[in-house]
Amino acid sequence: MVLISLLIGFSALAQDKKVLFIAGAPSHGFGNHEHLGGSKILAQTLNEAAVGVNAMVVNGWPEDESVFDDVDAIVIFSNGGPNHHPLMGRLDRFRDVMDRGVGLVNLHYAVEIPKGEAGDALLEWVGGYFETYWSVNPFWTARFEEIPEHPITNGVSPFEAHDEWYYNMRFPDNMENVTPILTDLPPPKSLVRDDGPHHNNPHVREAVLKRGEPQHVAWAYERPGGGRGFGFTGAHYHWNWGIDEFRRVVTNAIVWTAGAEVPVNGVPVKPVNVIELMEVTDDQAPNRFQYRLIQYMLDRTNNRTTGLD
Repeated sequence: MVLISLLIGFSALAQDKKVLFIAGAPSHGFGNHEHLGGSKILAQTLNEAAVGVNAMVVNGWPEDESVFDDVDAIVIFSNGGPNHHPLMGRLDRFRDVMDRGVGLVNLHYAVEIPKGEAGDALLEWVGGYFETYWSVNPFWTARFEEIPEHPITNGVSPFEAHDEWYYNMRFPDNMENVTPILTDLPPPKSLVRDDGPHHNNPHVREAVLKRGEPQHVAWAYERPGGGRGFGFTGAHYHWNWGIDEFRRVVTNAIVWTAGAEVPVNGVPVKPVNVIELMEVTDDQAPNRFQYRLIQYMLDRTNNRTTGLD
């Protein structure tokens, strides 16, 4: 997979669905929260797959908001919270976009937004969000052994990934219009930190440690008024885009959210190795970075040998 340097505009066929990626700024250092690099990889995967979706990436909030006029879905991969989420201060203007039935995908930190007006908006548009003092953000290895039937899971095989999988998300009452996509029971060691806005709280301990409730870390949402949403809490680690099923479930979801038909075997996902992943990071690799260990993890998880010169 030869990665492009930048996607600067749509070149879709008339019938293609248009997807706009909004990539956030660098924040967590090399290999973490690689918003622009991850967006490029996902967009190129979609464009090369020729599945009726054409994607472009903008670095930061678009200066010309007319770009929203003819999109079918928007993917936000960025930092979140009260100070960094791209939708903060733009909710009213963005509502006009959502009211047209445009799909919305939020990846990783972009699922976190303050409780209240902003949180209610994500509930309405995506069907769930990270609520502080309710949701938590530990690192753990999730094993997705049971894959539900849904267009987003077309062609997706069981897989595992070590990531910062947020859980105990705030969902609508009775999970109305929400379909869980990736679910696992987090280990007790994911709840050993002190209580705080992101780390732990009595509500999540009751749900996981006492009641043993599996947690949904990716979900699909169909808005009653039209439009679709998808939330995905993983993708802290840039390297996980090299896991075929990890990338397939997200690209499938983007196709579905845009209103296109997901192929019966899922979006074709070409292998991407650690060197290609490193080519789109914001920061340079540190000296003596053990990239071969990352490749070993990818090969083991994908059950193949990529090989590096």
